[in-house]
Amino acid sequence: MSAGPVIHLIGAPTDIGAGDRGASMGPEALRVAGIDRALRAQGLTVLDTGNLVGPHNPWQPPVEGYRHLPEVIAWNTAVHQAVGDALRASALPILLGGDHCLAIGSLSAVAQHCRANGRKLRVLWLDAHADFNTHTVTPTGNIHGMPVACLCGNGPQALTTLGGSAPQLQPSCIRQIGIRSVDAEEKRLVHQAGLDVFDMRFIDEYGMREAMRQALAGIDADTHLHVSFDVDFLDPDIAPGVGTTVPGGPTYREAQLCMEMIADTGLLASLDVVELNPAFDERNRTAEVAVDLIESLFGKSTLMRK
Repeated sequence: MSAGPVIHLIGAPTDIGAGDRGASMGPEALRVAGIDRALRAQGLTVLDTGNLVGPHNPWQPPVEGYRHLPEVIAWNTAVHQAVGDALRASALPILLGGDHCLAIGSLSAVAQHCRANGRKLRVLWLDAHADFNTHTVTPTGNIHGMPVACLCGNGPQALTTLGGSAPQLQPSCIRQIGIRSVDAEEKRLVHQAGLDVFDMRFIDEYGMREAMRQALAGIDADTHLHVSFDVDFLDPDIAPGVGTTVPGGPTYREAQLCMEMIADTGLLASLDVVELNPAFDERNRTAEVAVDLIESLFGKSTLMRK
């Protein structure tokens, strides 16, 4: 007997927006770690739709502040379509990345779906980075550092209007959690946009419980809750398999509490899992931790609660 929506696993095997090769292997690593089995153990029906197809990574330098912009557009267009199709089928899409630039396609589809159905949207951005760079301030040109800016209307038109007119998201619907690495000019843009950021300083001072309490405040049964889970959100001691490790992230228990509090809302309706890079991992350990946390997102509790 299954409970809840059908889960659609959507693989996007590309590192097109990243600064290191290897995130393209992330979807398969998550499958090897048993993501489908873990979700079924929570009583869910799971449909693995396979992998999307897009252009190969040409590994070129930036052009006018963007690396691989045509290829990034192509991949995000495919993600947008697949996530939108899942939502129209009343399924819960889980995007298996791939790098974090893919959230442009995923969240533009989610935002479009919410507008079409008159629903509110809350986005939890679990990440070490704010991902609010633009082509004028980026130190690298890597578009995985720009998805939040693009979704908020600051980026190339082909990405900012992927789901209709820009912006796809209002900064007021986004809560960023675990942030601890922000470029100097990017920081100025984050403050200018008024993003709600629960950085590691906040979590150190007030705890993950208070961060999540505030991040989830105001949601109700009419809210579509989207989680964009960049695996580098986690401390590299427990999750070394990412291209952009930043020390000082949430511990395993803090991350578990984060996921459990999201699960407690019963409102999770779409999910990205991105930036898993098996090339930097140790015997798929990071993928296994990620799957364990995803299981908690869907109701597995470490506590004997009724």
